Amino acid sequence: MGQYFSLSAASLLLASYAGARSVLEPAGEEAQQIAILFWVMLSSGALIWLGVVALLLHAALFNRHALNERSAGRIILWGGVVFPSVTLCALLAYALWLMPGLRPFTQAMGSTALRIEITGRQFWWEVVYHPSQGPPVASANEIRLPVGERVELTLKSADEIHSFWIPPLGGKMDMIPGRTNRLSLMATKPGVFRGPCTEYCGTSHALMAFSAVAMEPEAFRSWLTAQAIPAESAGASGGALFLRHGCGSCHFVAGTDARGLIGPDLSHVGSRATVGAGILPNTEDAIARFIARPELIKPGSRMPAFDMLPPEDIRAIATWLRGLQ
Repeated sequence: MGQYFSLSAASLLLASYAGARSVLEPAGEEAQQIAILFWVMLSSGALIWLGVVALLLHAALFNRHALNERSAGRIILWGGVVFPSVTLCALLAYALWLMPGLRPFTQAMGSTALRIEITGRQFWWEVVYHPSQGPPVASANEIRLPVGERVELTLKSADEIHSFWIPPLGGKMDMIPGRTNRLSLMATKPGVFRGPCTEYCGTSHALMAFSAVAMEPEAFRSWLTAQAIPAESAGASGGALFLRHGCGSCHFVAGTDARGLIGPDLSHVGSRATVGAGILPNTEDAIARFIARPELIKPGSRMPAFDMLPPEDIRAIATWLRGLQ
C-alpha cells in the first residue's frame, strides 16, 4: 500500500513540473537555439511532406497517363537526387551555423564567474558551487543559477553513466565515470525547472531528478552567501537523534558532528523543493517516510531502512531536517 501511495505522490509531483520541463518553452540561451533549430527542421520536413503528397494526389487524380522514359528520368534526377541533396545540405549547413550557440565552449568557459561541479550518483545528484570568490558551497538534488550570467558546469559520475539535462535551459550531456565533461549554460528567464537523468543507470533511473532554479543575480548571491553559513533548526532533540542513530556517518550537516560523505549533503535540506531527488515534496511527512522505508520510494537506494526506530524519533529527526533552511 505504501508503495502505491509513493507512486501516486510521485505522479502528482511530476505533473506539477509539466510546464517546467518543455524544450519548446526555452528559458536559456542554448535552449533558444535548439528550439529554433527544431522549428526550422519541423517546418522544412512538413513542407517537403506536403509537396510529396501534392505530387501523389496530382498523379493519382489528374495526370494518370504513363510517362515516357525521358520524363521519368527527369523526375528521378530532379526529385530524387538534386532536390534532396540541395535541401539536406542547406539544412545541415544551417545546423552547423547554429552549433557555436548550442555548445558555446570556447567563448564561455574562460569568462564564467561561477563553476558548478555536479556528480551523478545512484540515484541522486551531488552539487558543489565554486564561486570566483569565497569557499565552495555543497548541496544536493537542486541547482541554482543566476539569470543573465553564464555558468560553467563540470559533470562527473561516481558509478554508472548518467546524463544531465535541463530541457528549458540547454542540451543534455553524458556523465561518464573517470571523465569530466564541461557544459556552459545561461538562463534568460527566472523560474523553476525540472531536470531528469536521461541515461538508464539502474533500478531507480526514472526516479532520479533535480530542480533547477533560475534566480535574479542579487537573489542568487544572497542565497549562495546564506548557504555557506550553517543552518539553525528548531528541535534540537531531532539533531541529537540524527547523530545517535548513525545518520551522521553517511550525511554531512554543517555546524554539527555529522561528517559523512556517502549520502547527500543535508546542511540546508529544508530549503529544497523535493526529497529523494525530485520524487517527493519537501514536507515532514515525506522526510519521515523516506527515513523509515527508502526502498519503497526509491528501489535500489543504498540508504538503509530505519523503520525499527520509534515513530516519535523518526518524526523528531524529520522535523529537525525540515527546519535546516
